[in-house]
Amino acid sequence: MDSKRDKDQDADFEKITAVLLKSRTGEFDLESILFLKFRGLGIHDLGCIGECINLERLDLSGNNIANLAPLSSLRLLVVLNVSANRISNIEPLSSCDSLQSLNVAGNVISSIENLHCLQPLRKLENIRLKDNTYNYSNPVCRNTPYRNILLEMFPNIKVLDGERVVGRGSDLYQLCKDIDDTIKAGLYKNGQLSDYPDCKPWVEDNYWEIRRSNNAIIEEAYKQFNDVLHECRLLNSRATHMISQTERSLSLKKQPKQYAV
Repeated sequence: MDSKRDKDQDADFEKITAVLLKSRTGEFDLESILFLKFRGLGIHDLGCIGECINLERLDLSGNNIANLAPLSSLRLLVVLNVSANRISNIEPLSSCDSLQSLNVAGNVISSIENLHCLQPLRKLENIRLKDNTYNYSNPVCRNTPYRNILLEMFPNIKVLDGERVVGRGSDLYQLCKDIDDTIKAGLYKNGQLSDYPDCKPWVEDNYWEIRRSNNAIIEEAYKQFNDVLHECRLLNSRATHMISQTERSLSLKKQPKQYAV
């Protein structure tokens, strides 16, 4: 009986219903829902999610979703994560005017043409088609120059596949990436790791040791600090002793009295 009930509950998760939305959020009105996280629930039908017209953040990652049509009415949606699904067509997202961040890594988007529908979204700044952390990708990512093409298509993009391409930090990121690539290229020759027997530390062994200053003020500060530290240790020792005595006396009081017969 219990297994049948559990199966019925799991079946409810295959489609998003008003009951599911209200039970998950505690809201009585679907229009009051601003944030939703339905990750890894086996959902394949978005159902009535389009009625949450004020939704701003939505996480549907790790499901079996292929059709995004119900999302076309979410004009206030800012952040959308539909990674690890079965999506090939993202046309319905073209009406999500407020969309700023989109994660579609781990789907079946096959060509650059499938992304043209996102060009009217002027606020879109973050697109992820590939996520190396989870080994998520899309067939379109096999096209070597896809990154350059996307950057031309979306001039407002600041972050692509988790890498900042413009704005604050982009230059530093690119510099670190170039250094990393150069180091890797130098470490390997003919596929083998090169040996560098003459490598030496950048600094001397005692470089990180704190050196005492001859400044009298600093010396006095050291002395005062050590005095305070010593006093704290004494207070800690006394407090520990008093706590131990108190616990001992309380344990004696709790022991039942014994009378001689």
